[in-house]
Amino acid sequence: MTRASLDKKPRDVAAMFDAVAARYDLTNDVLALGQNRRWRKEVARAVDARPGERVLDLAAGTGTSSEPFAAAGAFTVPCDFSLGMLREGKRRTPWMPFTAGDATRLPFADGVFDAVTISFGLRNVADTGAALREMLRVTAPGGRLVVCEFSHPTWAPFRTAYTEYLMRALPAVATRVSSNPEAYVYLAESIRAWPDQPALAARIAAAGWHRPAWRNLSGGIVALHRAVKSARPLDS
Repeated sequence: MTRASLDKKPRDVAAMFDAVAARYDLTNDVLALGQNRRWRKEVARAVDARPGERVLDLAAGTGTSSEPFAAAGAFTVPCDFSLGMLREGKRRTPWMPFTAGDATRLPFADGVFDAVTISFGLRNVADTGAALREMLRVTAPGGRLVVCEFSHPTWAPFRTAYTEYLMRALPAVATRVSSNPEAYVYLAESIRAWPDQPALAARIAAAGWHRPAWRNLSGGIVALHRAVKSARPLDS
């Protein structure tokens, strides 16, 4: 692991995502062997967006992750710190209210969303705790949080093989399909350095969320974390 790549400042990371925006979704399909589509379906089920609800989709990128919530009838706000991603999303889906925002300083009032979700973006935030607290702030009492993030495979032999794939195969494949292969070296390293399932659940609880729980997907390559905001102000 190169320490320098993991010490990227938020502006550097935003520029990195700007550079891969045009082919980001295609690259993800290839690198995840199509599993990312299944993961998006599981996120949609966990969020359980309903007509009339308001859903905030953080690290939404080009808005692919936001589409199922909007299709369910929820007013959905795709939010990202990469202007390049937002521009590409707006070009593809001009009717969606793409919004630029820093996850640690969200441009929304208190308690305005029924659900907040972030997929594969929390580990790219400079201050995880601050971001989780901001998500809590903009969520209405009784609202829900869904975090989908790369995690640690639960079977040790597979975990070893997966780490080898991340550090060797992923950057090599990205060189063929991505507009910025260097970005995927950073992404591979950030995945390997990310906390495991219990550690992330502990961070979610420490930020003030209630009843944190998770479910492993694809053998723990990805974990789907859920929590709720207390409906009683005195407990929040």
